[in-house]
Amino acid sequence: MKAVLFDLDRTLIDLQTYTDYGAALEDVESMIGSWDDPPAPATDWDAPTQRCMSILVALSGDPRWTEVSEAIAVHEMAAVTASHAMPRLGEALQLAGDIPRAVVTLVAEAPARAVLARHGVDIPVLVPRRPDLRPKPAADQLLEACRLLEVAPSSAVMVGDSTWDAEAAANAACAFVGVAATRDGTARFGTGVNTAGDLVVALELARRAV
Repeated sequence: MKAVLFDLDRTLIDLQTYTDYGAALEDVESMIGSWDDPPAPATDWDAPTQRCMSILVALSGDPRWTEVSEAIAVHEMAAVTASHAMPRLGEALQLAGDIPRAVVTLVAEAPARAVLARHGVDIPVLVPRRPDLRPKPAADQLLEACRLLEVAPSSAVMVGDSTWDAEAAANAACAFVGVAATRDGTARFGTGVNTAGDLVVALELARRAV
């Protein structure tokens, strides 16, 4: 493994639990008329979260995307102070040592940087959702992270909590390790996916993945 790409929300830090994506969805639906829902992997996200992220995927390349993203980001930013680190975060970052790393997230840039800073996560390479990249589960964000880290995607491992992360890794030809998004250490992925109950075990699996 020459690089590790971390998802942010519910992988490093739980922001989603405290983000009112229901209110964000109401704001978005009042702003835009209609959109075509894209095919997307099923997740264990709550319905408003899944809907908000699906709209961002659907509007990729659409001029309304930035307005929608900013409306959602207001609610993400409001959740930063209530967020909490996922189990064994500090140990995992120590274990990663000097391995090049990046955060690849569907969270907007301002709240992503704020929540990383709040929890003392010093990973300077951040690829948040942004209008010029198709969001996960497309490969674009992961490929951008690999470009910034100057590594081949085949030499990188994506660590994430959701099927969207897994599909994005597959689309980018990166290896993938799933990590539990719950405090009880359960991970919800299909068969054949390397999974871990916490970040330390995920890093150990990632070291052996490529």
